[in-house]
Amino acid sequence: MSRIAIIGGHGKVALHLARDLSANGHQVTSLFRNPDHTADVEATGATAVVADVENLSTDEIAQKLAGQDAVVWSAGAGGGTAERTYAVDRDAAIRSMDAAKAAGVSRYVMVSYFGAGPDHGVPEDDGFYAYADAKAAADEYLRGSGLDWTILGPSALTLDPGTGKIETGPGVEGTQVSREDVALVAAAVLDRPATIGQTIEFNNGSVPVDAALDALKEQNS
Repeated sequence: MSRIAIIGGHGKVALHLARDLSANGHQVTSLFRNPDHTADVEATGATAVVADVENLSTDEIAQKLAGQDAVVWSAGAGGGTAERTYAVDRDAAIRSMDAAKAAGVSRYVMVSYFGAGPDHGVPEDDGFYAYADAKAAADEYLRGSGLDWTILGPSALTLDPGTGKIETGPGVEGTQVSREDVALVAAAVLDRPATIGQTIEFNNGSVPVDAALDALKEQNS
């Protein structure tokens, strides 16, 4: 049994993830901004912690993460202004990484997106640019953080029921994946030290999640 903190705990992926982890005996602490969402979070089996990471310092986030074994970042500004996108998806994410180190929590899983990185190719006049730029910066900081990181790159998210099956690996091009299956992948990588240091991009596909991740291990061995 592990103690796992989810930042952005009221997001659709995060709610699925908290249910999955709680059902498998883990102690889950979900951090989220809006106190009106407390009942939704508690219904997953997680301990609900109201914490607006956009406005918390590194030290304050570290206090929330103390005693955890792993952190999953599943927060996001959810659109809105470019300023707020950078404040949450880049700056708060980076503070959470520094906070994890300060709290002695070495395992960190980032929910990013398929194609994230400095070469994302989104034009500056595109409304998606701030998000793409912010995620590229956060992911790059995580890779150099010294944490035991895994970056997940799900393709376009759907509300479809989970299938428990994905496609991943070299040559895969982004299509779509259900949020429920993103949560399954996040839960699975937490149990797999072999995924540390990997960026895993994936879609829904035909291979069970566990087998798909084990195949990645073989490709990287």
